[in-house]
Amino acid sequence: MPLLQPAPAFLCAAALLLSAAGAKYTPDWRSLDSRPLPRWYDEAKVGIFLHWGVFSVPAFGSEWFWWHWQGEKNPTYVSYMEKNFPPHFTYPDFAPQFHAQFFDPDEWAGLFAAAGAKYVVLTTKHHEGFTNWGSPNSWNWNSVDTGPHRDLVGDLGVAVRKRSIRYGVYNSLFEWFHPVYLSDKQNGFQTQEFPRDKLLPELRNLVMRYKPDLIWSDGDWEAPDSYWNSTEFLAWLYNDSPVKDVVVTNDRWGAGCACKHGGYYNCEDKYTPGVLPKHKWEKCTSVDTQSWGFRRNMRVHELMDLPAIVQDLVRTISFGGNYLLNVGPTPDGMIPPIFQERLLGLGSWLKVNGEAIYESTPCRVQEENGTVPVWYTCKDSSVYAVFLMKPPPSSSFSLPSPKTSASTVVTLLGNPAPLDWAPLHPAGLVVLLPDLPPSPGHGWTLKLDGAT
Repeated sequence: MPLLQPAPAFLCAAALLLSAAGAKYTPDWRSLDSRPLPRWYDEAKVGIFLHWGVFSVPAFGSEWFWWHWQGEKNPTYVSYMEKNFPPHFTYPDFAPQFHAQFFDPDEWAGLFAAAGAKYVVLTTKHHEGFTNWGSPNSWNWNSVDTGPHRDLVGDLGVAVRKRSIRYGVYNSLFEWFHPVYLSDKQNGFQTQEFPRDKLLPELRNLVMRYKPDLIWSDGDWEAPDSYWNSTEFLAWLYNDSPVKDVVVTNDRWGAGCACKHGGYYNCEDKYTPGVLPKHKWEKCTSVDTQSWGFRRNMRVHELMDLPAIVQDLVRTISFGGNYLLNVGPTPDGMIPPIFQERLLGLGSWLKVNGEAIYESTPCRVQEENGTVPVWYTCKDSSVYAVFLMKPPPSSSFSLPSPKTSASTVVTLLGNPAPLDWAPLHPAGLVVLLPDLPPSPGHGWTLKLDGAT
């Protein structure tokens, strides 16, 4: 039995053939779900998520600040506003303070490249409705008319693409307090003025203007996809848009769509499957475990440390997922140094071990929970065994699952010298390890050429 799962390249080749033949997708899930996922996404593996908006100004609690304060009337948020701001202060009053004066998109792009990211997803509009570009459908509630007076979406897109990094856009379908959306909601979503006059024209503007490689949809849970006209939009996106052959989408297009419909599956925030999924998926998670947006009241113990990030990444990749790691920039356009430190540490680990991550596929066995846990990935005729803690003081290390042959060569990534090994029966091998070098993420990778 081969160790490799069916390669996604076959499906991607099929996608190119369909496109070349002029195949058209109809606005229904049966047709849309038949579209093969563009190959670049599965090969990329590692992305950076950015939650940035007016919510970065109060920077308290989470990016859901406005909802907690005015929607829920949460006493903690109400008290925070009463103690720190004058009476009658409104949420839109925060917008002029979202000035982004230190935002240097080239510096950000350099950081993301150093982190090993192959794609970047920017929040272009969160549930607050503020757009990080001059949306013609969001008059005076966008980053060009107020706040930065700058096209944040466009400026970052140019910078990351100079680094050959794919560019994605996050977009919330709904807006907490938009009067037209609230009117549709009051009508039980039997009227569709909000998607007709606001959402869909804005989404098309986003696509036509920036030609994103990925659309990360969110805010779908209050209404069915028929209200959002999601299938009509996706049919246009896949058939006629300027990104029809390369764009990737997720699964948040209406209540009940998650983990069922769309390009790849998010399923839920920080989704972590226990078995190998049959469909391509992505884990989105945040360095700050309590929030996606920047918050001034975060504490060090609430942040993922580098070993935790590396372990989360390796497990995700071994189970066939992509890993989208979020950081929250400040309102003045800086990525906090502690987030930079995490990203640079991840990049240092990937410089040595990235061969086991990028363009890999799941193996027959994903993990082994022995004395030293091991995660497996596969590529071509090689098996990679990643272990994130040093084995007990001994020069030998056993791997029970791989099947070897007389021609198998074992090396430690970062050290080209072949290692001595011996087969186990009926499968597996024991490897004589060298002294393990320091690792920024406390993780090392054995490469088994000619193993299955």
